[in-house]
Amino acid sequence: MTSEERLKKSYQETQLKLGGNGPRNVGVLKEALQNVDGNMESDMYGSGAVIEAFEQKMAQVLGKEAAVFFPSGTMAQQIALRIWSDKRNQLPPAYHPLAHLEIHEQDGLKKIHNLQPILLGEADRLIRFSDIEKLGDSVSAILIELPQRELGGELPDFAELEAISDYCQQNGIFLHLDGARLFEVLPYYEKTAEQVCALFDSVYISFYKGIGGVAGAILAGNHEFTAEAKVWKRRYGGDLISLYPYILAADYYFKQREPKMATYFEASKRLAERFNALEAVDTRPKVPVSNMFHVHINRNVDEMREIFSAVQEKTDVGIIANLRDGKSAGSCQFELSLGDAIEAVSSEKLAQVFSELAQALQK
Repeated sequence: MTSEERLKKSYQETQLKLGGNGPRNVGVLKEALQNVDGNMESDMYGSGAVIEAFEQKMAQVLGKEAAVFFPSGTMAQQIALRIWSDKRNQLPPAYHPLAHLEIHEQDGLKKIHNLQPILLGEADRLIRFSDIEKLGDSVSAILIELPQRELGGELPDFAELEAISDYCQQNGIFLHLDGARLFEVLPYYEKTAEQVCALFDSVYISFYKGIGGVAGAILAGNHEFTAEAKVWKRRYGGDLISLYPYILAADYYFKQREPKMATYFEASKRLAERFNALEAVDTRPKVPVSNMFHVHINRNVDEMREIFSAVQEKTDVGIIANLRDGKSAGSCQFELSLGDAIEAVSSEKLAQVFSELAQALQK
């Protein structure tokens, strides 16, 4: 068994986990539907009470005129940027070099829409207002991701977001929010979703990340924007005959977990503090600004796989299933996003985990 295989196996066999909301198995859907009336009428091809009521609910939560439910965020965001590009004579959009559209979507925006995005700023830091000022009015839209996942979940100051929003309005540039984890950052900003979304012309949110649903996304904006989004959704094949399993699960887990984001946030700060106390370990951000952070370790990846495997086998606490090489030679890193699972890990069990890690790292 390789060190990689052992790490994954040791994680899977633990009864407790530091990250996530629990197993992603069919039980996620089963729980969400357990009290649903079996005679409820299904949505069909994007219409019907079940989908329309949820879209209206989320539009209200986000403070937008209307919202459209999509089966995936990839579909939703490509469509949003296409709509804004069309309104600006096919000018390109702009976003961070590590945006999801740039590194995880097989160039969908470029291949499907022939849009060549401008990459804003530098890969190792957040987009700054000064980066946007240099653009003038040469772009159709700017996408801002809150939090910036590939940077450990870092966030710009809210005042900088306001400055960016004002600049875009003054220069006729549309501002789009990649809010896949929007609700996870609200406790840090001490703002409502509506207050944050007021800075943006369009907003995307996900229902399977921190919310922990099965799948699905919402794209919200004004009536004209969402009407066009519905047309593009049909063109993409996103109007499945029925989307209710995703919608009902999204609604169920949103009600459960949106009120708990502050709890996850506080837990992430406490957990990051424990990691930072270990030898050769640092988190990014040093103090988390949401329920997620990255852990960077100045040790070889194979060595750390063996250490984490041994600690997981001994403590029955799953820390991580996958570990990847870090940016510098001889280092490694992983990501943690906290949810319901951390609530089952006692302070005594956490103390045991970090005691074992500390001893292993000192050898």
